[in-house]
Amino acid sequence: MTLAPGSNGPFGPPRTGGTPVRSGSRARVPGVRRVKVCVMSFDSEFHKAIVDNLHDGVYYVDLHRRITYWNSGAQRISGYAADQVIGSSCFDAILDHVDESGNSLCHTACPLAKTMADGRYREVHVFLRHRDGARVPVAVRTAPIREAGGRIVGAVEIFDDDTEAVQAQERIEDLQRLALVDPLTGVGNRRFLEVTLRSKIEEFERYGWTVGVLFADLDDFKSVNDTYGHDVGDAVLLAVARTLRAATRGTDSVGRWGGDEFVAICPTADAAALRAIAGRAQALLRSATIKADSAIVEARVSVGGAMARPGDDAGTLLARADDALYRSKLAGRDMLTMDDDIAVGPAQAGDGAAVSPAEG
Repeated sequence: MTLAPGSNGPFGPPRTGGTPVRSGSRARVPGVRRVKVCVMSFDSEFHKAIVDNLHDGVYYVDLHRRITYWNSGAQRISGYAADQVIGSSCFDAILDHVDESGNSLCHTACPLAKTMADGRYREVHVFLRHRDGARVPVAVRTAPIREAGGRIVGAVEIFDDDTEAVQAQERIEDLQRLALVDPLTGVGNRRFLEVTLRSKIEEFERYGWTVGVLFADLDDFKSVNDTYGHDVGDAVLLAVARTLRAATRGTDSVGRWGGDEFVAICPTADAAALRAIAGRAQALLRSATIKADSAIVEARVSVGGAMARPGDDAGTLLARADDALYRSKLAGRDMLTMDDDIAVGPAQAGDGAAVSPAEG
């Protein structure tokens, strides 16, 4: 609902002055000064009844930003009744509008104050403070109130609960995130990896930007699940995912390919950088332990790596990395093999997902 240029109110011209309404007991918000003001009045009870019963919250302020009118919609959304706020300044710790970062708008970016200053209409999304202390998302629209001669004498704010819109957007973002994120480990899922790798292959073909892939598989992971159960197995997967993410660069993408397999996509890397990233991940995992009941599970991974070549697509590049991984498994586990070399990096601290008794 907006105010047409030159009009004074949304449903007829509200006027300043007139007989004060509900004078005396008002402005009951703790810490808010009591002010006796002339309350906004309407040309007819019909117009007042319409605005009083709007679903949207509506309130008027004068040039000092004192609240002169407050409808039932404003009470519904904010929790404050009219006699608690009329006569108070809108910045007197009542609604206390903030933006999504928590920055207060009342003294620096108040849309009502800006509208009274320049006469422009505004629409913003803010968070008001409900009477119970909670922050409520609202869509706010402001418009100037002018006297018959056109001089601005106040402003009106119309606001509506924006919770459903915010929640709907959050649901959309959650669905988008869940569609690309592995729910257990928090890293990308297979779809994310496929989409990302296709994009990087296209960049390699178009611009010549190198890209390498690391395929990692936990060693003897089945024995961990069989011995300690799936809760411990899940903890191992989470630890591996976090370690791989820590070992890679900010420009790299890590995801869970499925089961106990992980893939790292490393753009702008050469073979030496790819080998270094894999070695770092394996070294970090050798120092990582997961406590399970009376034992400590030490996760180990075998890794295969491959660099993109002319003519590669995502499938052929992954296949070569997977073949290198298979050779790492045959070479003794906890090994690293690039697709064009023999397995390197002899296993340390045990072979596979070694399990050692916990100390103490």
